[in-house]
Amino acid sequence: MSKQRPLVLTIVAASIATAIGIALGYVIHWFPVQASTQAHNTDRLYHVLIDASVPIFVLVVTVVLYSVWQFRMKPGEELKDGPPIHGNTRLEVIWTTIPALILLGLVSYSFVVLNDNEKKPSGVPEIQIGVTGQQFFWSYQYPSSVTGGAPLSSDQLYIPMGDTVYFNMRSKDVIHAFWIPAFRLQEDVVPGITTHYRATPDRLGTYPVVCNLLCGLGHSTMRSAVHVVPPAQFQAWLKSQMSAASSATAG
Repeated sequence: MSKQRPLVLTIVAASIATAIGIALGYVIHWFPVQASTQAHNTDRLYHVLIDASVPIFVLVVTVVLYSVWQFRMKPGEELKDGPPIHGNTRLEVIWTTIPALILLGLVSYSFVVLNDNEKKPSGVPEIQIGVTGQQFFWSYQYPSSVTGGAPLSSDQLYIPMGDTVYFNMRSKDVIHAFWIPAFRLQEDVVPGITTHYRATPDRLGTYPVVCNLLCGLGHSTMRSAVHVVPPAQFQAWLKSQMSAASSATAG
């Protein structure tokens, strides 16, 4: 076997492993369905991270395995010292600068995605909905600006598709976390302060709402659902809920 053949085989194996790793990151559906514009942004960031991290991981593992394979200690060499090696300043600068630039690029792109997710989109209607967390229950408040009449409180979360929803989140007792996996959004709900996030739903359907922070013995039962419906259906639901609330008050 020529001296270069092991190196060639290693490079080929590393290339195949890199291609397989990146392909698995795209082919396997690791996350729930995308139901908001923020979800598309977040999943795009995930794929960028996969494209960057898989080759680096494979490179590091390949160098380690190749070194073990080609430069392992042979029988009878247990007490020998390796040859003295002096530092290579140019090599050290290169392998410090390149990872730093890659990391800086990924951090910058992550900031751009986070900023886009938090920014109010132009030309899209926005409504505000209150979220209240308490052991072990979610409730939702629709202000007059949404209902067109009296404020409405409900244990159901309905939002219109295509509109941006600005959630104002509060807690009555301990810290909770308001997480909608299909939106790829989560924020802590903290006693004494109001936290926020924006979501722009773009897919009709019903998706789980989860408390993603251990909040007591009943934490696992603190679940709800968000119903993404057409705007006309959202208005009809509001009217039915307000009518029911008025009838209950009159009764």
